[in-house]
Amino acid sequence: MIVPMKKVSLVVRDRTQVEALTTLRGLGVLHLEKRDASSDALSKALEQKASAENALGILQLLEQPKKGAAKNRNQADQTRRSSDAGNEETEPYSADAVNAPARPDLVDLILNLGKDQKACEDQKIVLDREQQRLEKWGDFKPGLIQELAEQGIKLHLYELSPNALANIPEEIRYIISGQDKATVRLVVLDQEIPGLQSFRLPEKSLSELGQEQAELSAKLQGIKERLNKLADRKSSLIHEIAQLQEQVDLEFARASLEQIDEVPPEYAVSWISGYAPQEDVGAIKRAAAEHGWAMIADDPGPDDDVPTKLKNNKLVSLIYPLTDFLEVVPGYQETDISGWFLFFFTIFFGMIFGDAVYGLLFIIIALIGIAKTAKKGVPAIFKLVLLLGFSNFVWGILTCTWGGMDADKLPLFLQNISLPLISNVTAGKSEYYSGIVQQNLMIFCFSLAVLQLSIGHIIKIFKSRTLKLLGDLGSAAMLGGMYFIVLSLIASNASRQIPFYMSAVYAFAAGFVLNFLFANYDGSIGRSIMESLKNMVSVILNIANVFSDIMSYIRLWAVGLAGGAIALTVNSMAGPMLGHMVFFIFGIALLIFGHGLNMVLNVLSVLVHGVRLNTLEFSGHVGLTWSGHAYRPFAKRVKDEAQSA
Repeated sequence: MIVPMKKVSLVVRDRTQVEALTTLRGLGVLHLEKRDASSDALSKALEQKASAENALGILQLLEQPKKGAAKNRNQADQTRRSSDAGNEETEPYSADAVNAPARPDLVDLILNLGKDQKACEDQKIVLDREQQRLEKWGDFKPGLIQELAEQGIKLHLYELSPNALANIPEEIRYIISGQDKATVRLVVLDQEIPGLQSFRLPEKSLSELGQEQAELSAKLQGIKERLNKLADRKSSLIHEIAQLQEQVDLEFARASLEQIDEVPPEYAVSWISGYAPQEDVGAIKRAAAEHGWAMIADDPGPDDDVPTKLKNNKLVSLIYPLTDFLEVVPGYQETDISGWFLFFFTIFFGMIFGDAVYGLLFIIIALIGIAKTAKKGVPAIFKLVLLLGFSNFVWGILTCTWGGMDADKLPLFLQNISLPLISNVTAGKSEYYSGIVQQNLMIFCFSLAVLQLSIGHIIKIFKSRTLKLLGDLGSAAMLGGMYFIVLSLIASNASRQIPFYMSAVYAFAAGFVLNFLFANYDGSIGRSIMESLKNMVSVILNIANVFSDIMSYIRLWAVGLAGGAIALTVNSMAGPMLGHMVFFIFGIALLIFGHGLNMVLNVLSVLVHGVRLNTLEFSGHVGLTWSGHAYRPFAKRVKDEAQSA
């Protein structure tokens, strides 16, 4: 469910701004209203946070140290001692220098090292290019050529093709320094060759460039070693970034305070507004009474940008890791479909993967993760993976799909526990039965479509309190009629024909009429009809949309079929290798790679197809646009050092 919110406005004295904001942050229930706020303190906090994030990025690009070295490094003291101030070579740097800009801190040290590293790498690239340019000319001192020029002997270097060499005027005196198939290198005396660009003389000789390259490599290695010594401080930087984010939030809140004009300084006040869950408004009221704030709490208006806070039971909340990853949030005035999202996504996941062995792997991975995190609190992602793995496992059992193996080669026990209507065992009996099984799977996909999409309209019917619900009833009737039309036109095959029922057409037509009359109802049927007539093109396109939305669910069968074909192909390629000792290891490697790749492709298919059916087709029939933004209260998220100690 979407938690009811209240819009809260607070008026505080200017001289107690920081105290008031600190108290509000401690309560952790008020989502501040978005404003265009700016201040010097906010800019400084944002700059410090960006610097810390850049420093963390530099450390994250380093190669991972060996476990033994990392363990020894982690034993180092993470706090900066006063005796170490200003000594960059001293070991115990810390990331607590937010309020100590006068002495060098970890962030500045890493950023300076990163800057030096980038400069060295750029210079190294320049030297590499110059060395490659001079390499075929050999080692010579450019200064000698300049000295000869001062004495009246001018030498010009050229690189040209063999064809161009043949066209050089006879009066030109030159020496061929070297050549290969594509290029001839010339040293020309006294005059330049007309129409040709001479070779640019280097500033340093090849040996000097090599020496500079070696010095630069040594310097770069030293920088990398110093950075590697700081690699274990990533946790310190992460902690500092969190602290700086809190500082940014505080300064943003402070900058968001609006002052009331024309008030004497001693009576100056400011106000701030935001949104809080209805159940938490009491905490703000008590704080307001205690600190002498003026407060107004009211229902949000239709134009207010209200954040969305979702509250569901533990089972439904398993879908949150996925929706958080997708960054989809229903609008405050929309419907929470988390439960239906989880229910159908679980089914879609099982159908797309469609293999009991893959399901077992997911179950094992989830159980390992749950066991390792049991003491600290199991993350919801492991529970979600366990549920999805179980769905995959069950679907694999029902269809008798085990690692892409032929069903007739599996033990009888596994064949007998499958569901004959959709089992590969049944499909393997003959071409006729194969057609029946494929048809049953298509019927199941279309049945899922009409079930889920109809639920969307039922949700709207229960939410509506006007005759507009008849429009949704008509849409549900259109879905039912189109369902039987699709079965007859699409699911019929040579094994079994599905008859065409005229009653399906009548149901669709009746639904269309209801939808046409009441889809835009706002208190007047006449205005609703006129609105439908004005949008006649959209009304007609809606007929095609009903067909395409139902047809979209066929992707569950098609993608699952493709994954099964890949698994079968991998097994057929690796199978012959397993019978020979020499190729056994290659066969195992092929199985691991092939099935691993198949699982990765299936994960992508789930994200593309399984998610789409929920966030597009289903959401469209619910009337959900995912236009909301998450409830993120102004709160303290980093423990104080004293508390953490």
